Amino acid sequence: MKVLDNDLCNIWYQALLERASDYTGVFFVGVKTTGVFCISVCRARKPKRENVEFYRDVKAALDAGFRACKVCRPTENAHSAPLFVEQALELVRAHPETRISDAALRKQDISPERVRRWFLQHHGITFQAYQRMQRVNIALQALKGGRTATDVAFDNGYESLSGFGYAFKQLTGVAPTEQTQVIVIHRFTTTHGPMFVCATERGVCLLEFTDRRMLETEFRDLQRLLNARIMSGENSHTRQAEKEINEYFCGTRREFELMLDTPGSEFQRAVWQALRDVPYGRTSHYQALAAQLGKPGAVRAVAATNGANRIAIVIPCHRIIGKDGAMTGYGGGIARKEWLIEHERKQR
Repeated sequence: MKVLDNDLCNIWYQALLERASDYTGVFFVGVKTTGVFCISVCRARKPKRENVEFYRDVKAALDAGFRACKVCRPTENAHSAPLFVEQALELVRAHPETRISDAALRKQDISPERVRRWFLQHHGITFQAYQRMQRVNIALQALKGGRTATDVAFDNGYESLSGFGYAFKQLTGVAPTEQTQVIVIHRFTTTHGPMFVCATERGVCLLEFTDRRMLETEFRDLQRLLNARIMSGENSHTRQAEKEINEYFCGTRREFELMLDTPGSEFQRAVWQALRDVPYGRTSHYQALAAQLGKPGAVRAVAATNGANRIAIVIPCHRIIGKDGAMTGYGGGIARKEWLIEHERKQR
């Protein structure tokens, strides 16, 4: 939705003129004379105040008919981690089994308050909570590899076995000595907006744009269906998903090799497979899918299952349009759906 608060828009316009980096991702400005939208740090020539409109997110700007600026690349850069966050994450990667304290951040001239605010805004958790999840995920993999809880606890920086057991149970719901499954979630940036990928040991179970409506409901359903908890982390499946999705947006990948873990009924899995059978660069409709499955009367059930798809792009529900050619609903937004269809047509 367009922001109508004129005083706020004037503040944002001044930030645009000054290329204020602290407003990056806070607002998106649509330029009516060029049809593009930008972020605050854009280097392009500044438009007049009367020629701009302001939006709070990428989806709203896209829905209003604006396209991403090729200079500042807002869908790619608005939500990418700033330098101070990248520096904090580099400390975590360099010392994955050690807790990086606020004092350690300050020693590197990194503001722990700014890091905390960024993580709360973009992950919904603090930087310290993010680290705890990462360490418990590492510990879980070590336990599944046959190591003892005692060895894993002290190797991961815990001062006592009881402290490790408490942190482990808080995040996974079970003691370290019990068998459990977790769903790791990783956020990454694409050229068309940031995405979440969730994966179990078996494969990717969720892949969605972060602004997808009803995303919290999807998370709850996934945890219930898989009887597992979601925690921040990565595995081979999340890394493969990030690689293949970025190749897709670059136009170098048409088919995906990802392993998937899609809990659902036999009918749902059949519909999702039928979606994957719709060729790249082409579209279909609910009636055609129902007929393909040998259930011509199940059009509504097919439509509901299409809407229940949790793995965007790889299971290409965006390729389903109305029988009359009209654009039907899409969790990631109609504008994004149109872009995906046109992107594939251009690459055929």
